[in-house]
Amino acid sequence: MNKTEQLDFLIRFLSPQAEIPQLIDDKWQLFRSLVNVREPAPIADDFLDVQNNLLKSMIEEKGITDVDSLEPLRKNLYLWRGDITTLKIGAIVNAANSAMLGCFMPCHACIDNAIHTFSGVQLRLECAEIMRKQGHAEPTGTAKITTAYNLPCSYILHTVGPIIRGNVSNKDKKLLADCYNSCLSIAEKYKIESVAFCCISTGEFHFPNKEAAQVAVNAVSDFIKTSKHIKKVVFNVFKEQDEIIYHRLLG
Repeated sequence: MNKTEQLDFLIRFLSPQAEIPQLIDDKWQLFRSLVNVREPAPIADDFLDVQNNLLKSMIEEKGITDVDSLEPLRKNLYLWRGDITTLKIGAIVNAANSAMLGCFMPCHACIDNAIHTFSGVQLRLECAEIMRKQGHAEPTGTAKITTAYNLPCSYILHTVGPIIRGNVSNKDKKLLADCYNSCLSIAEKYKIESVAFCCISTGEFHFPNKEAAQVAVNAVSDFIKTSKHIKKVVFNVFKEQDEIIYHRLLG
């Protein structure tokens, strides 16, 4: 199947009554919307085969960056501006919400949506099983680990950052630092040598970018001083303003 045929197949599988658009970009938007709103549930192997081939080819088209090609700004610490779903690394960090099931808003621009979209529907199912066993929402500052499925990384670390309403408190800063420490503790336990962090709690959760970056750099710097396994930590940014902030902190 070519990309058009793959998308047509996947859309018909998810929504047999849907009117399939003619343009390939519109097909992709419809497919993404359908998987974004799909509840976690098993799905047929033929769907997964087509989905996996499509997502892997799309990620390759975007261009995969190997963590080994990056240069550190400080010992063990790296800054990279790009799409975290294209980074080949031990683990990437997802800024999740307390339900830990991914973003259900069709084609939303958040990192949670992107990671779940390009990992595939299997990720939501694994997250749902973790949460079913846990029996309650994920507390702020903690983290979970899952398979990465179609992403070029090996694992995904999902953490829930603090939501800021008003001024940032010392408690907010501690909870954000807990996010970094929780992810790195899991990475240490699993002997993961490289981890990429997104800008946790900024954006939708309204943590000021400069303060969030300072917390991130301080927490990671302290942790890796005694780490036995973690050799590379990447601060992944998507916006120019965050790139400037981290350059100033690390340069």
